[in-house]
Amino acid sequence: MLWSLQWILAVLFATSGLEKVTRSRAALAVKYPWVLDTPQSAVHVAAVAEMTAAVGLIAPAAAGRASVLTPLAAAGLVLFLALAAGLHLRRHERSGVAVTVTLLVVSAFVAWARFGPYGW
Repeated sequence: MLWSLQWILAVLFATSGLEKVTRSRAALAVKYPWVLDTPQSAVHVAAVAEMTAAVGLIAPAAAGRASVLTPLAAAGLVLFLALAAGLHLRRHERSGVAVTVTLLVVSAFVAWARFGPYGW
């Protein structure tokens, strides 16, 4: 189950990150309205953070090397998602808050499980 959660998070964040670096601002604004009020460089930083976390959730443990990076990636996502939840709260985007908090809880569980009982 833990691996499944890691894969789901990795796919979601890799897809989201790739979308943010390949699509135009106008196209992104349909799905992510906050991009219109955010500098393009900040959108790209978020995209790189998402893609890096996606790799960090899977690659270290799968390769059997530096597996401590997997819970660190999940913990990084918790911080990233806490900031994202704050952004959605300030913008009064209820659906954004709900999705973000759900992903935060799953990421926190992965971090806890990989740091603790099922860890490296």
